[in-house]
Amino acid sequence: MIQWISNMLVPLLVSYIVGFGLLSKRPVFDDFLAGAKEGMRMVAGILPTLIGLMTAVGVMRASGFLDAVSGYLSGPASWLHLPAPLIPLTLVRLVSNSAATGLALDIFARYGPDSFLGMAASVMMSSTETVFYCISIYFGSVHVTKTRYVLPGALFATAAGIAASIYMAFFTK
Repeated sequence: MIQWISNMLVPLLVSYIVGFGLLSKRPVFDDFLAGAKEGMRMVAGILPTLIGLMTAVGVMRASGFLDAVSGYLSGPASWLHLPAPLIPLTLVRLVSNSAATGLALDIFARYGPDSFLGMAASVMMSSTETVFYCISIYFGSVHVTKTRYVLPGALFATAAGIAASIYMAFFTK
């Protein structure tokens, strides 16, 4: 039943949108083309930021800077019960999901997906967000400059997600 619903959801949704547009006497195809043009303009505006973030993460990872920062932060992280191998994942996750996924896969290959570190990395990937990426892309695309409490709130939510991942992985093992 669920498979049938999954297969039918997209065609039903498209049919609903087209039908609603026709009943509203809207030029559906013209609206589609206008939306596609606006989407392409937005992608062109966001692309430099996206390339810059991805390049910065790649440079930090390849240069060894990320490992050096992780070594420096291992003392305070141990006080917070954050294992040293998860420090790079924690830092990179704030900026890039794809780079964090690569680090999580490295943790899986080295320690195993069912290990404490593998489970903590899995939960961390699903309970945290790419804070700086989202703020720069989403607020930048709509030209919001006054973000006030967004960054502290997002960092607090990320800290809660990291704490929850360590807690859950510790008590499930």
